Amino acid sequence: MAGDTALKEIFNAERLRHIAAEMTAVYPDFDAKGFLKLANHGLAELSVMQRLARVSECLHAVLPLGYEASLEVLRALAPRLNSGFVSMCLPHYVATYGAERFELSMEALKYFTAFGSSEFAIRHFLRDDLQRSLQLMHDWSLDANEHVRRLASEGCRPRLPWSFRLEQVQADPRLAAGILDNLKADPSLYVRKSVANHLNDITKDQPEWVLDLIEGWSLDNPHTAWIARHALRSLIKQGNLRALAIIGAGGKPEVQIIDVQVNPPVIGLGEKITLSFAVKSTVHNSQRLVIDYAIDYVKANGSTSAKVFKLKALTLPGNATESIARGQHIKELTTRRHYAGRHAVHVLVNGERLASTAFEILA
Repeated sequence: MAGDTALKEIFNAERLRHIAAEMTAVYPDFDAKGFLKLANHGLAELSVMQRLARVSECLHAVLPLGYEASLEVLRALAPRLNSGFVSMCLPHYVATYGAERFELSMEALKYFTAFGSSEFAIRHFLRDDLQRSLQLMHDWSLDANEHVRRLASEGCRPRLPWSFRLEQVQADPRLAAGILDNLKADPSLYVRKSVANHLNDITKDQPEWVLDLIEGWSLDNPHTAWIARHALRSLIKQGNLRALAIIGAGGKPEVQIIDVQVNPPVIGLGEKITLSFAVKSTVHNSQRLVIDYAIDYVKANGSTSAKVFKLKALTLPGNATESIARGQHIKELTTRRHYAGRHAVHVLVNGERLASTAFEILA
C-alpha cells in the first residue's frame, strides 16, 4: 500500500487518546483506560487498515451495550472525531457487528459516510446480500447529500482499492448500471470522480460494455463529458480506437514529432528527467489529439515493461506546431522498483507510437 508508513500514523497513540476523550464526552461511563490499553498493544506492527479495524474492535470490547445502543453512542461520536479517515472505524464497526441487522446497519452506514466514507464497510453487505444492498444504494444515488450519492457508486465498484473485489458486479456490470445512470451528470465533482473510477474498473474486465454505454450517452452535458473522459482513461492509454473516437480523437494523427529528447540522457536513481518534443501538423484542418508517453522500464531479469503516462489532450490547428515538455522524477516507489540500464521512451498520439528516444539509469 503506497505511503502506508505515513498513513499508519493517522492512528497513533495521540489519536487514540483523542478517540478515548471524545468517547468519554458522549458516553461518560466509557472505559478509556481499558480502550487505550487494548488499542495500543502491538500498535507499531499494524498496517493502517489493521489499526482502523483495531479501533472498532476495541470500542466493541469495552462498550457494555447492545448493538443498537452502541450505534447511538457512535453516532454522537462521529462529528467529534478530528479526521475523516479515522471516522472510517465507525463503518467498520457496523460491518463487523451489524451483519444481522441489515436495515439498521445500512442506515448507520448512510449516516457515517458523511464524516469519512462507508465504502469499505458496505461491501460486506453487498457480498452477503447483493440485490437487497444494490436496491437501497440505487435509492441513495438520488439522495440530496453528495457523500451518500458517492457511496452509492464507490461502494459497489468492482475493483475498489484496498478492498476485496465484487466478483458478481465484475462479471455483470448491469447490476449497478441504474446507479451509474442516475449519477452520469452529477453536479458534484466528488461524485463524478467515483462514477468515472467505477467505469474505469469495469474497463479492466468488460471494456466493450463500457464503450457501448458511453457511446449511448449525450456528451453535451459537461459533467457527463468529464465522466466519459476519465472513465475511458485506461482504454485511451491503450490506444483503443472506440475510446479515442468518443473523446473526438479517433482519427489517424496527421502530425510529425520533431526534436524528441530526454534530458539529461544519463541519470542516477532519484534524479529528474525532462521529456520534450514538438508536434507539427501536416494538414490544413484542425485535429483533436490525445498525446501520451510510455517508458519501457527495465525489470530485474533485464526484460522491459511499458508504463503509459497521460500528457495532454488538445486541438491542434491546421499547419500549427505545439511544443510539449514534461518532467518526471525517477525514484523508487512502493509500486515500482527501478533497475540500471537503457529505458526507451515513446511518444504516443491517438494511441499510435510516432517517435522514440531513451535515457539511461546508472547502477
